[in-house]
Amino acid sequence: MTLRTRFESSDDVGVFARLTNAYCLVAAGASQNFYSVFEQELANHIPVVYTSIGASRVIGRLCIGNRHGLVVPSITTDQELQHLRNSLPDSVKIQRVEERLSALGNCVVCNDHVALIHTDLSRETEEVIRDVLQVQTFRTSIAENALVGSYAVVTNHGCLVHPKTPAQDMDEISSLLQVPVVAGTINRGNPAVGSGLVVNDWAAFCGLTTTATEITVVERIFKLRRDAVEDSNVLKNVRDTLVDELA
Repeated sequence: MTLRTRFESSDDVGVFARLTNAYCLVAAGASQNFYSVFEQELANHIPVVYTSIGASRVIGRLCIGNRHGLVVPSITTDQELQHLRNSLPDSVKIQRVEERLSALGNCVVCNDHVALIHTDLSRETEEVIRDVLQVQTFRTSIAENALVGSYAVVTNHGCLVHPKTPAQDMDEISSLLQVPVVAGTINRGNPAVGSGLVVNDWAAFCGLTTTATEITVVERIFKLRRDAVEDSNVLKNVRDTLVDELA
C-alpha cells in the first residue's frame, strides 16, 4: 500500500521520516494530518515514534536503520538518545557515531541484510553499521553520485534508484543487494528518490505530488500491491495455456 502525504508544505517525506520493518521515526512538531497517515497504516504493527535529532527535524537524512538497529550521528543529544531507547523495541540496538559526514541518511542506504555506503565514510562508522545493523557493507555510488542514500531506496524486496543510473550499474547494485533494481523518480519527476519516499516490506509513503505512474513503479518493485501475486499467477496461467495450445 502506498500513501501520499506532506510534511507542512514539503513533499520530501523521506527527509522527515525513517521507516523500517521494526519501527517508524517521524519528526516532532508537524501537523496531526501527517502523523495520522503513518499511524493508520503502521500503528497496529510497529511503533511510530516522534523525535528530533540534534534538535533538527530532518531526521530521515540524519540517521540510518533497519529492523536490527539504528545508527545516529554525534549531534544527537543524550536526551534524544534516551527517548529513542525508551520508545523503540528492545531488539533494536541504538548507537551514536562520531562521523564527519553526519547526514547518515544521505550517505547510507540499507535493508535488513546489505548496506550501500558513501565511498568516503570512515572505517569506524562502517564497522558500527555492520555491527549494529547486522549487514554486509559495500562502498559504491549511484549515477556517479556518492550520496547513495539520496538517490536510492531499498527494502528486502527491491530497490529504486536515480533515473539516470546506467543499466550496468543497476546490474551491479542488484547483485550486491540480491534484489531487483529499477530506475525511477518520485514527486513528479524528482530524481532524489531517497528524500521523497520511505518504504518497508509492506507500506510506502511519498509526497502529494507523486504521480500515479510513479506509484505503480514503487508498488511493483517493492511488491506492495496485494494483487501483484495474483497478477503474476494469472500471467503464468495464460502463458502456460498458450504454450499448450501452440504445442
